[in-house]
Amino acid sequence: MEWWRRLRALMLPITMAGIIPGVLLWAFGGWSVDASPTARLLAAAVGVALALAGLAMLVWTVTLFERVGRGTLGPWDPPTRLVLRGPYRHVRNPMMTGVLAMQLGEAVALRSWPLAAWFLLFGTAVVIAVPVWEEPRLAERFGAEYARYRGNVPRWLPRPRAWHPPAADGPAAPGARA
Repeated sequence: MEWWRRLRALMLPITMAGIIPGVLLWAFGGWSVDASPTARLLAAAVGVALALAGLAMLVWTVTLFERVGRGTLGPWDPPTRLVLRGPYRHVRNPMMTGVLAMQLGEAVALRSWPLAAWFLLFGTAVVIAVPVWEEPRLAERFGAEYARYRGNVPRWLPRPRAWHPPAADGPAAPGARA
């Protein structure tokens, strides 16, 4: 049933970056911004690049949650180990960054005001929910390890150099490179 565990967890980003935008486009149409053919092509290219970058970040972080954290992105099956590798060494919320990049990319590529409004609404909800709901639960589950991580890695704006958590008996954890 491992496939069901994965699929169930992936329904969250699929809903936020796929189903809801699809319903919005169906219900409200595109409400596209008028633009020249060159501007439309440029918007499509930039939007697709953003969406693909967001998808790549989402796949990377979901894979890290499963392999390193031994869990999924679903709140019903969270990681049992704190993930401190890859993009998590630069920013605490790269998974949300991926979903938001996908949403913004869709809005730009399709030049859609309803999708831009969804991106802003979802982004606002995330900015509120992470410190109010998610971070206190992480602090409860991972204690001092999460406190040290939170003190060294920013929530939204990535730090330029990767943070390497100290090992209990030395300056860097074994396998510190991601």
